[in-house]
Amino acid sequence: MTDDTEANDELEHRSANADDIVVAKDGGDYETIQAAIDAIPNWNKSRTVVRIEAGRYEEKLVLPESKTNVTFVGAGPEKTVLTYDDHADKTDENGEEIGTTGSASVFVNGDGFTARNVTFENDADHVAQAVAVRVDADRAVFENCRFLGWQDTLYTYGADTRQYYRDCDIEGRVDFIFGWATAVFEDCEIRCVGEKGYVTAASTPEESDYGYVFVNCAVTGDAPADSFYLGRPWRPYAQTAFLHCYLGDHIRPEGWHNWHEPDNEETATYVEYDNSGPGSAPEKRVEWADRLTDAAAAEHASLETVFDGWNPTERLEDAT
Repeated sequence: MTDDTEANDELEHRSANADDIVVAKDGGDYETIQAAIDAIPNWNKSRTVVRIEAGRYEEKLVLPESKTNVTFVGAGPEKTVLTYDDHADKTDENGEEIGTTGSASVFVNGDGFTARNVTFENDADHVAQAVAVRVDADRAVFENCRFLGWQDTLYTYGADTRQYYRDCDIEGRVDFIFGWATAVFEDCEIRCVGEKGYVTAASTPEESDYGYVFVNCAVTGDAPADSFYLGRPWRPYAQTAFLHCYLGDHIRPEGWHNWHEPDNEETATYVEYDNSGPGSAPEKRVEWADRLTDAAAAEHASLETVFDGWNPTERLEDAT
């Protein structure tokens, strides 16, 4: 039974803007999220807000490239959950394995996408890669969202895309943040689950100035001590930086892995700056990882520098 406070919050959420599209299992403009996506005009220059009421939405979702400047607003990451249970070993109608990319619960392809107060989940059994969300959108912003999975949870897919994650929780075991994008994670909790694993598997293109940048994040979890690496290079020129982050005791002293390819040590860029916690052990890191200088750390901490002039916080400040 809903008390008066919860009822008022729900009413305010539903009526925030008369032009918003509302998805709700018990009414609203649409009962499924995909139906709401399909109804959005193509190549919008103005923003379309889709308000997704509380519920567990078991849909395999595709936001096409033509659906630009779309915002998803949930009732809260614990209340609004977008989920599916595909994994890489499943087969399609032709009997072919769908692979890592095909396993995604949500595909985000439209530029200018924003998500707030939503959980993206892949609920597959722990048998293979199972992506919660694959993001191939430039200028994508996620705030107060959860990303839940096991292996390959968050696929920052687009090589030429810029992605910003703030106040988000990201959970997994193996390579659970991976891909080509330039992505900044600020004030996020990165949760490691399972007996051992890797936090990141960047595949940064050689021509990119930045890959993954974690700022003021907490790398936590229930994993055993000395069981997780901060990252390994999915492609030779992987770039990953941790600045002002708390690192739990499950982070291995050596910090980084070469993916059994010694040549990666000559090309990958793994750097840290002013981290804290029992997993912060700069003197024990692999020799081919570096500490940032003060000047380089300031550049990594500048969103406009990392994102080549784009400041994603302006969108959040103007948020509905």
